Amino acid sequence: MTSDHHPLPLLRVDGLTLASDAHTIVKELTFTLRAGEMLGIVGESGSGKSMTAYAIAGLLPREVLVTSGSIMLDSRSLLSLSHAERRMLAGRRIGMVLQDRRSSFNPVRTIGSILIESIVRHRAMPTSEARALAMQALTGVRLLDSKLIDAYPHQLSGGQLQRAMIALARLNDPVLLIADEPTTALDPIVQLQILSLLRASAVDRGVVLITHDLHVAAAVCDQLIVMHRGECIEQGPARQVIDSPEHTYTRQWLASARLLSSGAPLLRSVSAL
Repeated sequence: MTSDHHPLPLLRVDGLTLASDAHTIVKELTFTLRAGEMLGIVGESGSGKSMTAYAIAGLLPREVLVTSGSIMLDSRSLLSLSHAERRMLAGRRIGMVLQDRRSSFNPVRTIGSILIESIVRHRAMPTSEARALAMQALTGVRLLDSKLIDAYPHQLSGGQLQRAMIALARLNDPVLLIADEPTTALDPIVQLQILSLLRASAVDRGVVLITHDLHVAAAVCDQLIVMHRGECIEQGPARQVIDSPEHTYTRQWLASARLLSSGAPLLRSVSAL
């Protein structure tokens, strides 16, 4: 969790506004994230949470533009960088865990070759050393079978692919890790494993979790942002948002979520992380 001496923010988003064809997707979003913190950005589909993540990572679709605001990482303006600079930074300083596991890996390449290529590109390391580091990265996300480094994406389960993606995102020791709906379509046990890995990643870096599940975010995150129709309607410490929500929308959402009991065992387990 966060330290007591309040270090300077690792990530500062100030007045971020995103638009497409004169339609505002995100409106004047402001927040900070410190190293050692995990921030949850929650909301329904279309609330702007994923586009916020893509804006930070430099992965916005061509039709979506940043019309105002700033994004600072380690006091460096991300929006002022060239495309090439942004791409290099994304691989070295920002790690991204995408929601669509299957389409995020080249189906004709092995998992190991993808990891090794990233290491060689960003660290100028010999291939033999890069392979050893790739193996270490896979072991670090509990993929313990040494044969998986030479496996193709279709040979891995959904949970294994998600762990491989987390390994790829953490590979070059980024200071910021962004996870967009990382537990979608995974069974409860695998969800818990993935959330545990992400929580552990926040020990020495900043983590942003994008999810539609307010209770899961509250169980693993230090801070929460609740988004609705492109705006931040609630923001604060996770337990405060859950225990004393101020906005009517947040209260209604929490009331609806409590009616769904299927996720209760997972939530109790996550709360113990």
